[in-house]
Amino acid sequence: MIIADEELGIRELLESDKFFLIKWLNDPLVLQYYEGRDNPHDTEMINQIFYQQDDTVTCCIIEFEQKAIGYIQFYPLDSQEKKEYGYDDLDDIYGTDQFIGEIDYWDKGIGTRLINLIIDHLMYKKHSEKIVLDPQAWNQRAIACYEKCGFQKVKYLPKHEYHEGELTDCWLMEYSK
Repeated sequence: MIIADEELGIRELLESDKFFLIKWLNDPLVLQYYEGRDNPHDTEMINQIFYQQDDTVTCCIIEFEQKAIGYIQFYPLDSQEKKEYGYDDLDDIYGTDQFIGEIDYWDKGIGTRLINLIIDHLMYKKHSEKIVLDPQAWNQRAIACYEKCGFQKVKYLPKHEYHEGELTDCWLMEYSK
């Protein structure tokens, strides 16, 4: 485990986790929020997107009571991302992306616990100056979760992410000590 509390853990992605990712990223309810319902993932896509990341991206599985329930990745922002977001004067900024793929675990406070775990890991073990994420502007449930954990909206990103056939607006949200 990279980090865990009594019930919730984050561990590095294994080859055997491919089947969870295929299941989750073919569920229209999950895809509605992550990647888009018009973008179901086959084995080749899973291999390319999740198993051929560069070495700076840490790809992980989220476990609740030792059951795989979702995915999270975190990474230091590269110079292009820092410039785009207005952080070119800072060194240690991490980004994160995540989803809970088992819908029976939605709306149970697990997302809040997950974000608090990753904040603790990135701020106090990786010594990040800031953590950023960029949820789609319409995803009020995710935004509320992030705000509950101390993230603040800092920049509106029009037409930032391709989702379900169109470029959608996002919010840049940041957490700082």
